[in-house]
Amino acid sequence: MNDISDILIITEKAMERFHYILNSQGSGSKGFRIGVKQMGCSDMSYTMDFLKEVKPDDIIIKSNEPTIVLDFNAKQYIEGTELDWLEQKLESKFIFNNPNVVGQCGCGESFKIKER
Repeated sequence: MNDISDILIITEKAMERFHYILNSQGSGSKGFRIGVKQMGCSDMSYTMDFLKEVKPDDIIIKSNEPTIVLDFNAKQYIEGTELDWLEQKLESKFIFNNPNVVGQCGCGESFKIKER
C-alpha cells in the first residue's frame, strides 16, 4: 500500500457526515484528525477530534474542506481501513471496517490487530 488513498478510504456517506458536523460547528475547525489510542478490553480504540492544525508528520487523507488527517502513529493500525457512516433507527455512528482487526471487545469500542 503505497498510495495515500489506500491508507484510509472514506465513503461518500462518511464524507457527507463530516461536512454536516463541520458546518454545524461554525468556524474554528478546518476538519478532523483520526487516530488510535491504547484503551479498552481489546487493546486499541479509534479517536476522532476536530482539527486545529496540521502537524508536520500528519498523513493528509483529504486536503480540501473538510481536511481529514491521520495521526502518523495510527498508520500501522488503520492502513487499508474503510471509514463509513451507519445510520439506523436507534443508532448512528462512524464505522471503521478494518481488515487488520483480529478481535474486538463485546461492545465494539476497542480492537486488536494482527501482529506484523
